This record gives sequence, C-alpha cells and structure tokens, in this order.
Amino acid sequence: MAAPEEPELSQAQTEKLLQFQDLTGLESMDQCRRTLEQHNWNIEAAVQDRLNEQEGVPSVFNPPPSRPLQVNTADHRVYSYIVSRPQPRGLLGWSYYLIMLPFRFTYYTLLDIFRFALRFIRPDPRGRVTDPVGDVVSFIHSFEEKYGQAHPVFYQGTYSQALNDAKRELRYLLVYLHGDDHQDTDEFCRSTLCTEEVITFLNTRMLFWACSTSKPEGYRVSQALRENTYPFLAMIMLKDRKMTVVGRLEGLIQPEDLINQLTFIMDANQTYLMSERLEREERNQTQVLRQQQDEAYLASLRADQEKDRKKREEQEQRRQEEEKVRQSALAEERRRRTLEEEKERKSECLPPEPPADDPESVKIVFKLPNDTRVERRFLFGQSLTVIYDFLFSLKETPEKFQIVTNFPRRVLPCLPTEEQPNPPTLKEAGLSRSEVLFVQDLTDD
Repeated sequence: MAAPEEPELSQAQTEKLLQFQDLTGLESMDQCRRTLEQHNWNIEAAVQDRLNEQEGVPSVFNPPPSRPLQVNTADHRVYSYIVSRPQPRGLLGWSYYLIMLPFRFTYYTLLDIFRFALRFIRPDPRGRVTDPVGDVVSFIHSFEEKYGQAHPVFYQGTYSQALNDAKRELRYLLVYLHGDDHQDTDEFCRSTLCTEEVITFLNTRMLFWACSTSKPEGYRVSQALRENTYPFLAMIMLKDRKMTVVGRLEGLIQPEDLINQLTFIMDANQTYLMSERLEREERNQTQVLRQQQDEAYLASLRADQEKDRKKREEQEQRRQEEEKVRQSALAEERRRRTLEEEKERKSECLPPEPPADDPESVKIVFKLPNDTRVERRFLFGQSLTVIYDFLFSLKETPEKFQIVTNFPRRVLPCLPTEEQPNPPTLKEAGLSRSEVLFVQDLTDD
C-alpha cells in the first residue's frame, strides 16, 4: 500500500522551512519539516529547541524522566562556569545559616508546591509568546528604571533576530536571562553588568541580548537553554555552520572574572570563527567570480547577438536592394514591352501612304534625334495626330518627343489638349507640299 502524500506547503511555510534550515544547518528537509510541525511552525521555538539538542539537553518533545543535569564541564563542546555561593565563615556565619536553613527550605518548598498546583488551575501565561519584541523592550525599560542608563547596549529585537544577526555578521552573541526574584540578581546588575569595564568589553566585542524570564520571550529562551541558577549568561556563535552554545556562565560572577571567562571562551573558539569567516569570504569570492563570469558571458552574448542583428540587417538591406533592382528591371521590361506593343498598334492603325502624284499629298522629311532621316507622304486633310502616330511607331523614335518646324521655329500641336481637343490638319497647320520637320527628344524632361 502506497504511503499517503504529505500536504503541500504554503509560501509562508516554505520560507520558514528554508530559514530554519539556514539557521540550524540541517541538511535533511524532512527533518526540518518534522521539527517545525512539532512546534506548530513556530520558527523561534523550533530554533531554540534545536540549540537545546545541540547542547546535549533532550528535546521538549522527548523529555527525560527527570530534570536534566547541568552540562558537564568535561564536555569540550560547551564550556560551563558556575560560581557557587560563598560558604558561611566563623561561628556567627554558621549559626545564622543553620537558623535560616529550615525557613529557607520551607519557603522554597511551599513556593514550588504552589507553582506546581497553579499549573493545573491556570496555565502559565508565559507559555504563549504574542509580542516577543515588546517583551524585550519592556525588560529594557524596567532595567533602566531600576539600574539606570549606564549598561551594555541591549539588542532590541527577538532572540531569533539576534541569532540571525550574529550569524550574518559572524559575531559572538551573549544571552543574559534575568531572574527577577533571585537573590543575586540585583548585586550582579549593579556591581558587574553595569560597571564601566564590562560595558566597554561587551559593546566592543559582541552582541548582547537580554530578557527577563518573567516575560514570555525570556521564558521561552529559558526553556531552550535550561539554566540552573541566576544570573545566567550563554555565549553563542556560528560553529560548523550552526549557531552553537559554546559557553555557559551561572551564578554571581565578578566583573574581572566575567571578562576573563568571556575572553577565554572567545579565544578557545576563535579558530572556528576565523574558519567561518574564511569560508564565507571564499564563498563570496566564488559568487563574485561567478557573477563576473556571468556578466562577461552576457556581454559576449549581447555582442554576438548585436553582430547577428547587424548581419541580418545587412542581409535584409542587400535583399531589399536586389529585390528593388529586380523589380525595377521587371518594370522596365514591362514598360518596354508595353511601348513596343503600343508602337505596333499605332503602326497598324496608320492610314496608307498616298501616292506621289496625289495633288493632296504632302512629302515630309523627319530628322530624328539620332541624326537619321525618315521620309513619308501624308494628305493635307489628315490630322497632325497621324504624323505623331507615324513617328511614334518607329523604333528609332524616343518614347516622348515633339515635332518642331525649322523656319519659323514652332512646335506642332499634334496631341489633343483641353484648349484644343482636336488637333489641326496638316493644311490648317500651314504645312506646304514638301516639309522638313525635326523630332525633339523629351524623354529626359
């Protein structure tokens, strides 16, 4: 039986799938899709859970039977540094510690029981993140109201946005989870986090993201990073193409010790960051080279296309010129044939030449433009058109011409006009029994 086909993804889901693969470095698209579906396509929760798995902490969808232990300091993947609270000193210190121990134990036990019971009555509102940016901005405002404006530059965006920027810029990302109710939080913020040397160090060396665990966004990050105590700091960087937690600092840490621990973590992982920078630079160079090759290919292609276009235009121009010459030759041939047919028709329509002894006959000698002479007899009563038709029928006569007398010089009106639709006869034209007429070529005109 064939397995049922998975439903097609929407455009938004496809974009989340590609973004999740880019952030986590997973090669299997099926695994990326299963992880996002488990988190109801919440990419931030899915990325955090994936980072959680990379630290060695089980996924929230495969919880262990008991609370997971803290990361082992022997694990070379994640450097863990925990500052324990100082032990009581002297008789007075131990006496105070022993007296307060039952009260402290009772308080925290009752508080845990109350929180546990409250989960069944009312779900934890921090479980639903509706405005992650608002959670971060609200924490920054409350922090400044309580501790002042002198503090490291907080990243004003979501945890996922901070991860994206750290990955894109190849920078370290330091995450601080603020426990509002913890006894060491105030001292850490005032004596460590807001000192000048720590502010300068963090602002110049890394991105700094912080949020309170009482906020939904901070609580979600807390569920992903699984801190054991407060104050809690986690160093994250791009390692082996994945955003990885490379250091965890927990407890009340002093400014000098904080700077030393962060410097140690950065020095220990500097080679990975340099490797990522070199690899990214190689990718960028390869991309630039490929782009230059593509541009050169396109330029060559455009040049070839331009050559082909010009060649086609030249060929088309030659073809048109040849066609024009051919059409002109055909037209000239048609005109010549038409002219010959017209000459034959005119020759056939000419009246017969009268005899020489006819008293009404007129002998005319025509001098043609090629200096040849033609002689023919006509009748006085015939129209000048007959003379014109006779000359037109001769092969030696040009296509257009006019007949001119010599003395006095005048042009004989052989063709009909609007003023004289019927040309005059030879007698009316004043011709004598013997005349010499000149044929003037008008073809060029």
